[in-house]
Amino acid sequence: MKEKESSINILFVEDDPNLSMILKDYLEMTGYTVDHAPDGDKGVQLFSKNNYQLVILDIMMPKKDGFTAAKEIRDINQTIPIIFLTAKNLKEDRIKGFQLGCDDYITKPFSTEELSLRIKAILKRCATYNQLGADHANKTITIGKFIFDSANLTLKFDDLERTLTRKESGLLKLLYANKNNLLPREVAMEAIWGENDYFIGRSMDVFIAKLRKYLKPDPNVKITNVHGIGFKLEVTESE
Repeated sequence: MKEKESSINILFVEDDPNLSMILKDYLEMTGYTVDHAPDGDKGVQLFSKNNYQLVILDIMMPKKDGFTAAKEIRDINQTIPIIFLTAKNLKEDRIKGFQLGCDDYITKPFSTEELSLRIKAILKRCATYNQLGADHANKTITIGKFIFDSANLTLKFDDLERTLTRKESGLLKLLYANKNNLLPREVAMEAIWGENDYFIGRSMDVFIAKLRKYLKPDPNVKITNVHGIGFKLEVTESE
């Protein structure tokens, strides 16, 4: 019998009973522990009560659609990786999904092997983030008047402390590593999302806009856009 994948618990929310049975059985055979919910309401309820390392969400569901469920799950845990499943291939849906902070987006029909590979890729990226956090435990970065703690996903300005999402923290860390130098768009997308396409690019632009808003209180810190090429974290040392 195959050992569990390092005790990885997955929440799988899908209303199609046949697909649910097939994918749940497959993922459990692969070695994961899987809880299934038939609608968005029950999915959010399960998430609020249990500890998961990954969420797989269908978009078109009764009672509560996947987008709404994802937003409520993000309110509980900002860093949990999310994969959306959908029967539609509309550009607007993919953009909305990435704007909500999903980590991947799979259009039905898809193979079980493809889903398995995508899960492994996401979990590998999460493990990399966690290791980076461990490597920088108890270390903080000063960015202008901000104190950035990438290990604990916090950004502090005076008495205000903001909790960042995993992607926000990863992007800010990359920008700081290239402080006052260009960070190419492709490098950022590959490092944070693991791939590079139009939809991920749109998602990244949303996250960059959020970081700009967070950094706005310090006029000596700003993220500039080099159109079509990349971004630059500019930090002016105060005299």
